[in-house]
Amino acid sequence: MSSTEVKTQQKGEWVAPASADATKNPLAGQADAAAAGKKIYTTYCVVCHGDKGRGDGIAAGGLNPKPADHSGAKFQKQSDGAIFWKLTTGRPPMASYAKTLTETQRWQVITYMRTLAKK
Repeated sequence: MSSTEVKTQQKGEWVAPASADATKNPLAGQADAAAAGKKIYTTYCVVCHGDKGRGDGIAAGGLNPKPADHSGAKFQKQSDGAIFWKLTTGRPPMASYAKTLTETQRWQVITYMRTLAKK
């Protein structure tokens, strides 16, 4: 990806490629996976996304673009595969977690993120 493409991607809507939607979460709906994901989320995500996933963590104020609201409909409408792609790929200021978290850990986080949906 060229530097121009990266800048465009940073400014606009962050959309995973359509092919990501075909990737299914092997841990979807598993309570033990969600519990493990909550621990990982607390360690890596809360600082920016907040403890309820609303994008209001302590570091959120200084970030551009602002952290996603994981509890909101816009986020929750994404496929697990699209979220996995974003966690794996990253986009500044969000880091790529490809080397930080195993594939299983990323799926656990996504499984937990699904529990953050506004009721």
